[in-house]
Amino acid sequence: MNHKRKVVVYIATSLDGYIATESDGLEWLFAVEGEGDNGYLEFYETVDTILLGRRTYDWIMEHESGNFPYKNKNCFVFSRDENENTDDVIFIKEDIVAFTQTLKNQEGQNIWIAGGGDLLHHFLKAELVDELIMIVAPTLIGKGIPLFKERDNEIKLTLKGIRSFNQFAELHYLVKKEWT
Repeated sequence: MNHKRKVVVYIATSLDGYIATESDGLEWLFAVEGEGDNGYLEFYETVDTILLGRRTYDWIMEHESGNFPYKNKNCFVFSRDENENTDDVIFIKEDIVAFTQTLKNQEGQNIWIAGGGDLLHHFLKAELVDELIMIVAPTLIGKGIPLFKERDNEIKLTLKGIRSFNQFAELHYLVKKEWT
């Protein structure tokens, strides 16, 4: 049976739509009382491939003291610059759409767009996202790095489910495709 893999966004956001402060801070997120891992491990087990932007990768490496947290997954980092691959990640400079279509047509589990906002913008613009799972924190940041940037295309969604993890709300949406 040949089925296409899904590209899924799984990301935490403030109630006013920011994924970090202007200085890349996440203190607001860690200050919220959750429940266990807020569904993270359940989601993590559904993916075998993780896509990151270079800025997100650099943030992870800085804040995780160089310990890459996704060692057992296929991890690709999109970058505009030439980079040397590591044991944990392959750096991609090629076209996002073509690369992702190749991944989607391979056998495997879902593909996770782990961040950041710039990368997500390209995926949404190219209509590559199949599902959005947003973990919403009850915090208004006021300004920062937005989850969604301004686009020219409208994206229609269908609500698949809502769950709560203490103070966090998980909103799970399917992206409506033109041909469905």
